[in-house]
Amino acid sequence: MADPASVKDLTPEDVDRGIREGKMLLVDVREPNETSAEAYPDAVLVPLSSFDPNAIPDPAGKEVVFACRSGKRSVTASLAAQERGFPYTSHLAGGILAWKAAGLPTKT
Repeated sequence: MADPASVKDLTPEDVDRGIREGKMLLVDVREPNETSAEAYPDAVLVPLSSFDPNAIPDPAGKEVVFACRSGKRSVTASLAAQERGFPYTSHLAGGILAWKAAGLPTKT
């Protein structure tokens, strides 16, 4: 198992700015029943239950950032991707709960 220390915490503000500047690709690893209720506006859905880092679209030079509800599954996804040889080391600390607490928009 890769070392959890090899996952970088990003704040909601960091991620929002990175998306708006075209520097980050947000990958939501929650399940479809969760994302149908509430989702990040610009995320790609790759559920952790069937996680395959190959299913992530080519980030084309962007930093891949994993996100979930609270920040636990996003770390798991990042470690799983790293074990498969992908350089995906970032996640949204606190997940969508922190995202909303920061006043950032979601879509329902």
